[in-house]
Amino acid sequence: MGCGRVGATLAQSLESRGHSVAVIDQNPDAFRRLDASFTGKKVTGLGFDRQTLVQAGVEDAHAFAAVSDGDNSNILAARVVRETYGVNNVVARIYDPHRAEIYQRLGIPTVATVRWTADQVLRRMLPMGATDEYRDASGQIIMAQVDVHPGWIGRLTVRLEEATGARVAYLTRYGDGVLPGPDTVLQENDVVHVLVQAIDLPKVERILTHVPPEAD
Repeated sequence: MGCGRVGATLAQSLESRGHSVAVIDQNPDAFRRLDASFTGKKVTGLGFDRQTLVQAGVEDAHAFAAVSDGDNSNILAARVVRETYGVNNVVARIYDPHRAEIYQRLGIPTVATVRWTADQVLRRMLPMGATDEYRDASGQIIMAQVDVHPGWIGRLTVRLEEATGARVAYLTRYGDGVLPGPDTVLQENDVVHVLVQAIDLPKVERILTHVPPEAD
């Protein structure tokens, strides 16, 4: 739902991967953002209107993204699709980060546009820190990319876990994902992604961005 820049890009990306796509927007002129080669459905209407959703094929849908420019419309559409039509893979774009946290607790996965943008800007201004990459439906568990002090290079990833209480979910090494094992050593230029309780992220960030304690 929503054929703005994000919606149009998302629809075309999904179609390029071989998926059947339907795009809903209440403004028919919005479909001009789609490439002429786009072959999916273009449905004019409100994304939370049941007749519109059925016309778009919601009864056979695998996933639904609400990415219009209205928080209320996005969350309402996401809830209707999930609760009325049983589509489990739903996501809603939310501009208000405080609302996003509330909806996460209600079980609606959200992308908090303002918070995500602010995080990305901060990462470029202040490179030592952490950036949320995923939150579970309750908002209590985070997967975050965490910058690591050079002093951790050459140490086992299990030492990072012991020091922080977080789990190293995976590493990005020269563009490839690496699942760490008990003998995995952190290398220069590795990007560290951790799973952690949201309340503990500041502690994890503080530990990993500073010189590590002396090895045993």
